Amino acid sequence: MDTQMMPPDSTRVCQAVAALKAVADPTRYRLLWMLGRQELPVGTLAELLGTHVAATSQHLARLRMVGLVCTRREGTRIYYRTGPADARRLLEDALLVVHAQGDQLALGVADSGT
Repeated sequence: MDTQMMPPDSTRVCQAVAALKAVADPTRYRLLWMLGRQELPVGTLAELLGTHVAATSQHLARLRMVGLVCTRREGTRIYYRTGPADARRLLEDALLVVHAQGDQLALGVADSGT
């Protein structure tokens, strides 16, 4: 049997699902998008999002827990950046899917394949 037809092992599947769930929140999606461009401290991210620093920190912790965000300390400041280089591609691919589906997906009537 073709190895590409075989699904990934359950550990990898669980990790992928955890990453997708983390990105499924609009605020975390936007955070990851911004961090794909440059490394930023939590205060700047909160300001750009228009949210409280504490709420932004909670979102960053969730992204960090699944490995999508990394940190670097400089003095008392902690800077955040995307972890894997492919994290940005995940976000872009999601937008491509939405664009390809057009209004059907936006209205919740996309073909389920059945």
